[in-house]
Amino acid sequence: METIDPIQFEVMRYALIAVADEMCVALAKAAYSTNIKTRLDLSCAILDEQGRVVGQSTAQPCHISAMNIIVPSAIRNYPPERLSPGDQLVVNDPYQGGVHLNDVVVIAPIFLDGVIRGYAANLAHHVDVGGSAPGSLGAFEEVYQEGLIFPIVKIAEAGQMHPDVFKLIMANIRSKKETAGDFRAQVAANKVGVQRVVDLYERYGAARVEAFVEELLDYTETRSRHELAKLPNGVFEAEGYLDDDGLTDTPIRLHVSITIVDGHVTFDFSGSDAQRRSPMNSTLTQTNASCAYVLRCLMDGDVPTNDGFYRLIDIRAPEGSVLNARSPVGVAGGWEVSLRLCDVLFKAFSQALPEQVPAGCKAMVCHVVFGGIDPRNGNYYAFLETVAGGHGGRSGLDGLDAVQTHHQNTQNAPVEEVEICYPVLTHEYGLIADSEGAGEFRGGLGVHRDYSFRDHEVVFTVLADRRKFPPHGLFGGLDGRVARYTVTAPDGTVRELPSKTTFRVHEGEVVTYETCGGGGYGDPLDRRPLSVLRDVIEGRVSRERASKVYGVVFAGDGEAVDEPRTAARRAELRGDAA
Repeated sequence: METIDPIQFEVMRYALIAVADEMCVALAKAAYSTNIKTRLDLSCAILDEQGRVVGQSTAQPCHISAMNIIVPSAIRNYPPERLSPGDQLVVNDPYQGGVHLNDVVVIAPIFLDGVIRGYAANLAHHVDVGGSAPGSLGAFEEVYQEGLIFPIVKIAEAGQMHPDVFKLIMANIRSKKETAGDFRAQVAANKVGVQRVVDLYERYGAARVEAFVEELLDYTETRSRHELAKLPNGVFEAEGYLDDDGLTDTPIRLHVSITIVDGHVTFDFSGSDAQRRSPMNSTLTQTNASCAYVLRCLMDGDVPTNDGFYRLIDIRAPEGSVLNARSPVGVAGGWEVSLRLCDVLFKAFSQALPEQVPAGCKAMVCHVVFGGIDPRNGNYYAFLETVAGGHGGRSGLDGLDAVQTHHQNTQNAPVEEVEICYPVLTHEYGLIADSEGAGEFRGGLGVHRDYSFRDHEVVFTVLADRRKFPPHGLFGGLDGRVARYTVTAPDGTVRELPSKTTFRVHEGEVVTYETCGGGGYGDPLDRRPLSVLRDVIEGRVSRERASKVYGVVFAGDGEAVDEPRTAARRAELRGDAA
């Protein structure tokens, strides 16, 4: 086998990453929907002929881990001899290695000299894939209600969209223009990836590239084992809850037992609830994404993330549980479950690695989904975005305000673009003061965002969480504020909404999201008074909360800390706590 010198190894390693990143740029620039072109709800990867990830983009961490399972499943079930240059496959089946139906994977074989040398693949969240409600998300019992299921079929043949398959898909989709454009963008992005990898083979030769791939995966496994060996031995447990399943008021229990023995990490989810006839179930692929993300956060940032890392993840999740769903239950909210699971995993690791994990975060996707007939042109439209929230405080650092957390990395949907492209108005969009979990290092603030509609009614779906169970504080830090979802009528009457519901919004009504704040880290009475002063001046924390929770008293007009009175106030609060 060819040998690769260290410099060439790094050049080829980053060349594959660059290919995946270029695919992401091509996909975003060619896409039509705001969710893909602006919010970047997409990911791209290069895989070898066995379906092992060897190069990935830096877009959505959850997607890359998912593609490490979806693509191998697809190529195992679709014989390579049925593929030709220019062909591309499509799949979104949750029970063939996929996730929820909106996350559509398109896969292109990379041919060189008539032989498949690898695959270019991308995953993008489509704004609508059919089903019972606009946006294909809602509180449904079965996966069949959630949209069109794509088994592993050709979407492109000999470089062109397959006319019959594409026609069938479009017949089941509401937002036809956006969806057609997004599918073509996925196919085009893969073409870029295929060409760049072919260029790499032609430059270095097949023998050298294939030798590099094996060396890369072995190198990654070696580095990963070295990093995992730093983890302390022991058994670490934690649990957390989702509000409910959307069809009953019963919370969903997530439980993990993490066993670390000499660098071998096993995640056991046997104590979690059984699956529900609801959308709030995670596929094993989504559960794997949570474990991979959390482990990766505890390792050196320079360790490559590819199959050499993923092969070390050992998961035990009983089939038919909420973390390893079995058909036909719904999975539209699977990423909501997966994100909350990240919080539970970090909480478990906090017992062993207190300075390396955050307090509780937003840890929910927090979907905003609506659709109807656009009064400007008479076309059916569908819109989807996710609203940010607070990150948990960390050792030495406050939590960030208004961000997506954990393995969710989608971007902000600007009000200007949304109002130009869709018939919706935003009355308010800003941070929620006093929503942070107080701590020596406070949690980040949640977000307030409104939606209203003129001249038409819409079908609106809230698929979110955190109304009942706030982001937890750590080591004396307080919990963040819970989320709230409401509808305000034209007469000012406010109606509370559950965190999972599909309903009609009438003209003049305003739907409001108030997302949760992140949990605090450490005792709030140990927070630097000047940090509290800054938060008050910037409008993040009120003067009343500064005194009541942080024990900070201000002099005069509030532009300076009254140090003697602050010391006395903190002594008083510590005495009350005792």
